[in-house]
Amino acid sequence: MIWYLFYIGIYFAFMFGMGIYYMLKVKTYNDYLIGGWNMGFWSITGTSISTWTGAAVFVGWLGMGFSVGVSGYIKFALPGVLFSILLVYFFAAPLRRQKLYTLADLFGERFGGKGGILPSFISSLIIAVPGTALQLIAMSTVFNIAFGMGYGSSVFLSFVLILGFTVLGGLPATIVTDAIQSIVLFIGVLILFVASLFYAGGLGGIIASTPPEFISPTGPFGLTEVLLFALSVGPFYIISQTTWQRIFAAKSEEVAKKAGITGFLIAGVIAILPFSIGIAARQFVPADFNPDFLFSYVTSELLHPAIGGIVIVGLIAALVTSADSFILSGASNLTQDVYSRILNPNASDKNLLNASRIAVVIVSLLGLIIAFNLPSIVVLWQWAIRLAAATMLFPFLAVMFWKGVTKKGMIWSMVITGLVSLSWPFLGINIDQTFIGLAVSLLSLIIISLATKHDKTEQVKAVYWEDLDSANIDNPIIVDDPVDHVKKA
Repeated sequence: MIWYLFYIGIYFAFMFGMGIYYMLKVKTYNDYLIGGWNMGFWSITGTSISTWTGAAVFVGWLGMGFSVGVSGYIKFALPGVLFSILLVYFFAAPLRRQKLYTLADLFGERFGGKGGILPSFISSLIIAVPGTALQLIAMSTVFNIAFGMGYGSSVFLSFVLILGFTVLGGLPATIVTDAIQSIVLFIGVLILFVASLFYAGGLGGIIASTPPEFISPTGPFGLTEVLLFALSVGPFYIISQTTWQRIFAAKSEEVAKKAGITGFLIAGVIAILPFSIGIAARQFVPADFNPDFLFSYVTSELLHPAIGGIVIVGLIAALVTSADSFILSGASNLTQDVYSRILNPNASDKNLLNASRIAVVIVSLLGLIIAFNLPSIVVLWQWAIRLAAATMLFPFLAVMFWKGVTKKGMIWSMVITGLVSLSWPFLGINIDQTFIGLAVSLLSLIIISLATKHDKTEQVKAVYWEDLDSANIDNPIIVDDPVDHVKKA
């Protein structure tokens, strides 16, 4: 316990030091929410790794490796990596040129008026809030492992620590510390991997003792089941706000593209480790063991606290970086797409900065409420990402490639798709709601857009080739990226 307290104390002292530093340095709304559009290659690479590998890596995927083996990687991790790389490769350059803040901001700029309200609601309340709650719940298990704290007190402590850091430094502090935390995260999971491999009798012994279905990429249910599940989850990563935020924050189109691809490739390799740990754990953990507690069991059983403390801090780093990314993405939507565009279009920069910090508190509090009332949130999270993908994927692609999409087509396709996706599971038809939602979204978007006229507030452009008016705003005063300076030195 002393070792855990020592490592965790040093970690949060560093994090709050960085938060205070950036609180004093950040002076504008642009700096706070988007890093002044000036973050360098290594910062974007590191934050892409850290943000993508949150609670899932240390808790969810480790348990999944134990439960289903290699097929879990093919079903969950690999689709996320591949779809994220597709987003960055094809869309980083045109998106970065627009000088926007959020996914919903793209809709608001293209369609004008209140065109970004519905996408903002989906991004902030349906994705960011449950995502924050998921990290709070996972972090509470860390404090339970380290200090024996109860659920309520550990969730609240997680909330206080994450909110305190996030509200102080905003996105610049988050991205810079993410770059450092990605190293801590990798060291932690690597230590646990090596210890598990050694304890289980080496790679050869693990392969010889593990049932074939746990080694097979298709698992016990076959290729069709794996592919269908992967394709139902993957589209979410095309419209993942946390990745979009990193694209917008990059200092150039080239940095956004190269750093994003590099980060996700590294994250995909790191993601192999927790699944491997889970498979190795089958050699020394009872088969009926609860996979949700596998991380804590393996850490406490295999590692001395002096080493286990590093693994614990690696987990905390993963959770903090994911939590503050969800919080800031939700806050960006509320501030830019609701407060700035609708409630107070003439707000001063100071008002926008204050509104951003208030929005950070709101998203964090909503996440805390969900964490207290829905401790088993994984099902809700899987539902949320499917709903977001079904409602926003084709409207986004239409904004990028089709001038003919209208504001009414976009709004009504989201409404209709949302209603169909929510009601579909109750019909008892054995077709994944994501596929039905995507089909309804595409058809309704095309039909309604062809049947309606463009609104006078729209910029009738295909954004992949034609820039919106936001691309022509003056470059803001920027916050230097210290990680980039260190690498150059």
